Amino acid sequence: MALTETPATYAGQRPAGLTAGEAAARLAQDGPNAVAPPHPPHLIRRVLAQLADPLVSLLLVAGAVTSLLGDWADTVIIAVVVVLNTAIGVAQQVRADKAVAALDTLSAPTARVTRDGSELVVPAADLVCGDAVRVEAGDIVPADLLLHDAHRCQADEAALTGESVPVARDAGDELSAGTVLVTGRAAGIVVRTGARSALGRIAELVATTHAGPTPLQKRLTRLSRILGALAVALCLVVFAAGLAAGRPLLLMALTAVSLVVAAVPESLPAVVTLSLALGARRMARRKAIPRNLHAVETMGSVTVVASDKTGTMTEGRMTVRRAVAPGADASVTGIGYEPAGQITGTAVPLPQPLLDLARAGLLCSDAAVLPPAPDRPAWTAVGDPLEAALVTFAARCGLDPDVVRANAPRWAEHPFDQATRQMTTVHRYGDNYLTICKGAPESVLGSPVVDPADPHLAPTRQAAADLAASGLRVLAIAAGTTAEPTNPIAPTGLRPLGVIGIEDPLRPSAATTATEFTQAGIRLMLITGDHPGTAAHIAAQVGIWQPGDAIATGDQPEHAHQVRVFARTQPEQKLDIIAELQHHGHVVAMTGDGVNDAPALSRADIGVAMGGGTEVARQAADLVLLDDNLATVSHAVAEGRRVYDNIRRFLRYGLAGGTAELAVMLVGPLLGLGVPLLPGQILWINLLTHGLPGVALGAEPAEPDVLRRPPRPPDEQILGDGLLRDVLALGALLTAVTLGTGLYAAAAGWPWQSMVFVVLGLAQLGIALASRATRPGGTRWANPGLLAAVALSALAQLAAVAIPALRALLGTAPLNATQLAFCAAAGLLPGTVALIWRTALRRRRNPR
Repeated sequence: MALTETPATYAGQRPAGLTAGEAAARLAQDGPNAVAPPHPPHLIRRVLAQLADPLVSLLLVAGAVTSLLGDWADTVIIAVVVVLNTAIGVAQQVRADKAVAALDTLSAPTARVTRDGSELVVPAADLVCGDAVRVEAGDIVPADLLLHDAHRCQADEAALTGESVPVARDAGDELSAGTVLVTGRAAGIVVRTGARSALGRIAELVATTHAGPTPLQKRLTRLSRILGALAVALCLVVFAAGLAAGRPLLLMALTAVSLVVAAVPESLPAVVTLSLALGARRMARRKAIPRNLHAVETMGSVTVVASDKTGTMTEGRMTVRRAVAPGADASVTGIGYEPAGQITGTAVPLPQPLLDLARAGLLCSDAAVLPPAPDRPAWTAVGDPLEAALVTFAARCGLDPDVVRANAPRWAEHPFDQATRQMTTVHRYGDNYLTICKGAPESVLGSPVVDPADPHLAPTRQAAADLAASGLRVLAIAAGTTAEPTNPIAPTGLRPLGVIGIEDPLRPSAATTATEFTQAGIRLMLITGDHPGTAAHIAAQVGIWQPGDAIATGDQPEHAHQVRVFARTQPEQKLDIIAELQHHGHVVAMTGDGVNDAPALSRADIGVAMGGGTEVARQAADLVLLDDNLATVSHAVAEGRRVYDNIRRFLRYGLAGGTAELAVMLVGPLLGLGVPLLPGQILWINLLTHGLPGVALGAEPAEPDVLRRPPRPPDEQILGDGLLRDVLALGALLTAVTLGTGLYAAAAGWPWQSMVFVVLGLAQLGIALASRATRPGGTRWANPGLLAAVALSALAQLAAVAIPALRALLGTAPLNATQLAFCAAAGLLPGTVALIWRTALRRRRNPR
């Protein structure tokens, strides 16, 4: 079926939708329902971007200077450094782009479609013209739809038209792809997909934009510029000192330029890119999909996790456990959504008030439960899990959901309204009309919804309070019969049918996860729309609330920094709670799944969307949990801290080496060593130490205590928390060993400059090994890439004094076995001292 056919072609399309075979054929003919992805940057553009980095620009300037002065040996070395650094940077950038593209695939939007008479959830890209699609509040419309059914349907079309006010849509109207359904629900037939849809046409007119650098990358860029300016100043001092000592102008100019390059770790961008990309992939393997690299780094500094209850702390598998109707108080058994179960605690056969309660809950719901099939081993909910629990409860009471719904067809409805916390439906029931209202007890069991004089009202309210206190989620149901249809927007004068207590089992890992957050210095908060009694019961089970602790409601955001539990919270009230927490200096991760949660997810430092939630929430979030499990947030926090640790690990290693190179060149002449290193030798050391070993440090595993220490302060500088002290201490240690080697070799008549060259390179590689993360038992061979990189670099460093061609290029002299053994011993000394120092500090902080 061609994409150019008009909407009228599908006006008579059967609501049952297509068959699987028809859909597959049309997908093969028309292509996927997706805008063509942007072409990745051309290789030349990637290379130019690497060359434009300020640190690499210094290398290019150095190469130009050496070539103009005719120093072809150093020009070749600089060229090798530029080529290898650019190759590493481009490779890591491509790897990161592929990782992000894979994450986009995992978090791709889905759509509810009817095929072969059954409702399915399929990737939105698989939609074809003629598909019957259903959308609900919070969904992003996946394709252009011609509506045949609409209930209180309003769409936000700002993405297409710029109009900020939602637009009402009725049966016969079109819903455009990319718009957001903000209220109600609708069903329609797909009339245009992909590039022919309204969103597709606009997307083709918009230039492709690429995500900018993350905040961490920006801070590191500023740091690089500061280090570069400092290195230039110090190298001018070296240049002037050399000239004052009578050294040749050409030699000192080349030495100064080489030192500028060596003092700053130019592979830093590649390390950051690799760390973030690997962190994103590891998060994805744990079912946490970061939608941008900013989320990877920010997770490590989260101080508050504000979590919803349903499906996050709990399993999200709703089951009715208690039902209280006039004259009946029943307990319900059964697992999940399987109809098999027993009703106990009441008469047999079941009393009519209990059957009326079950029937009304079934009619005032839109969900369905599907039996096991080859692709689903258990009974499965389609739609709202809470409503699916009502359908299952009716079946356990002996009612046939299909027969009940057929005997009382829906005449009108007012879908669930977050403001009133209730849903109302009107049904044709014989010669009369049946109005049913279900929702929060405070809303349904109050005037004017129910008659305040009804004798069953007070006992029903007490039953609701008792069920909430026992930790169950409580729904109240009221109904009334009239000769004429009533207005579902404002039901009045109904009679209370009873209350239903729904259990959503606590996840087995919830309490453990809460303990992990506490150990990690993170405050876990529960923010729910449930009754305070239900919220307190769940929070007590999790371990974040004790009897006597305060519980706030959504209209009391000023208590956010004092309490751990918020009950009866509207989604829009989360914004005020977040603002209060941020005002007190917290970095907030907020979970949500509804359309009204989107502003809060955007406002939080990290928005965490449930994979089973609305598409709007997923698109507004920074992190999507495919398993809706709070424990996954804990894994993401650990990964964020790991990434930050590895970046600081590289800075400690790289800056210490650069500091040592500068110090050796500054102090060496004062000790009588003339020019300790030639320009080519400095560049060679920089190439070997800052290249593969530096990048490999970005893949180090997490420290064992990554979740047993407090988060870093949000305003902490990248060199804070003792990192600058470590850099200076390690730099001094490297300098002392290197100059000591030079002085001893000079006194012994050995080729001291070549030995200084070998020792400084090997010593820095030893620091790389000493910088590895602490290895708990069984993970000593984690990150074998670092071991391989250090081994290859060490061999290349020794080859520089062993292979004649390299000796000629670098100006080194051959070393005998004794001299090489001395260099090896001296090169191991700084790393050994650093390792002992780290171990002593770690044991002092944690004696156990």
